[in-house]
Amino acid sequence: MSVRRFWASASTLVLAAAAALGVAQPASANSTAASGYVALGDSYSSGVGAGSYLSDSGDCRRSTKAYPYLWAAANSPSSFSFVACSGATTNSVASTQLGALNSSTGLVSITAGGNDVGFANVMQDCVLSSEATCLNSVNSAVTQVRNTLPSRLSSLYGSIKSRAPQARVVVLGYPRFYKLSGSCIAGLTEKKRAAINDASDVLNGVIAKQAANAGFTYSSVVDKFTGHELCSGDAWLHSVSIPVYNSYHPKAAGQSGGYLPAFRSAA
Repeated sequence: MSVRRFWASASTLVLAAAAALGVAQPASANSTAASGYVALGDSYSSGVGAGSYLSDSGDCRRSTKAYPYLWAAANSPSSFSFVACSGATTNSVASTQLGALNSSTGLVSITAGGNDVGFANVMQDCVLSSEATCLNSVNSAVTQVRNTLPSRLSSLYGSIKSRAPQARVVVLGYPRFYKLSGSCIAGLTEKKRAAINDASDVLNGVIAKQAANAGFTYSSVVDKFTGHELCSGDAWLHSVSIPVYNSYHPKAAGQSGGYLPAFRSAA
């Protein structure tokens, strides 16, 4: 065997061994970490409740402790556009946030859907009103989730795909709020808590289905928050809080311990 052929064979064996052993190879130019990253969505992506808000984010309340900011800091994408905003609906994401996307965008994250079905109003009804009023409000929201939200998500996801055709899009869901039969001795009744959890499951199911239909990756946060719900004794979510906008949003621990690993595993 010639020297040239020997070294060519040896190089092939080394590369094969590295692949078999899982030795890291240099990232390709198309890797999501090396590509532009755009963080879209509502308050669960902007980081409401986590504190440490960026001074230029105003009422959008984008936090340096939110999962998009944490992921970008750890992975150094070629560009990072953090445009998620508190209160965003599918329509407002489409009309005000998608300008951050382009053909070079390699990675997108998004949470959206909760505000479309009146999440804040449901929680207000359940906190301040009777059990019957709470359950009616929850049931009304679930009807919207099933009947109107799918087309809104489909339209939004189609617009994302059109603007960023090469991007890997990770759609994240929402946590269950309550540990049932937990440590809370006051507040909402157990029936109210169970209804809210069930509604969250329905919402997540619709989001997951529409994400799959679009060819996007859905990543659940439910398992990550299990053991850290309200009434668990170690909650990663705010209950009714001052300022009120923090209520029922993840704390910094919920972003770093819940949303970040759910996103990282899918990105």
